[in-house]
Amino acid sequence: MNLDNCPRCGKLFSKNFRDVCPACIKEIDKEYELCSDYLRKHKGANIQDLSNETGVSIRQITKFVKEGRISIMNAPNMAYPCEVCGTLIRENNMCDSCRARLISDTGKMRNEDTRRAEELEAQKANQNIYKGLDRYKDR
Repeated sequence: MNLDNCPRCGKLFSKNFRDVCPACIKEIDKEYELCSDYLRKHKGANIQDLSNETGVSIRQITKFVKEGRISIMNAPNMAYPCEVCGTLIRENNMCDSCRARLISDTGKMRNEDTRRAEELEAQKANQNIYKGLDRYKDR
């Protein structure tokens, strides 16, 4: 039996297919109902309004959106924060500028790794040449 502490409330529980305890699952379901009811009545609400009016954290609302429980298709003002900079976005985990920066940084790292590998190969080749010359001199 897998026992774990609930990351939400800290209680010890028997871990199954969910990562939170049964009491927190019920609380999360209630939060979802509050959010979905509010969005049915206020289709133009944004995430800040939704959080303020329902008392549900922006983080939890973002989880609902990412899990597909709350659809933002019919909510034109609904967006959630980028995981890197916090800019409001409507899809993926990062905004376009953070994604471009990540791609650029990985490209730079890849180029740096390639350059270092080439330098090491050149050093090894030079060492082998000198070893050969030293052997030739010994004759």
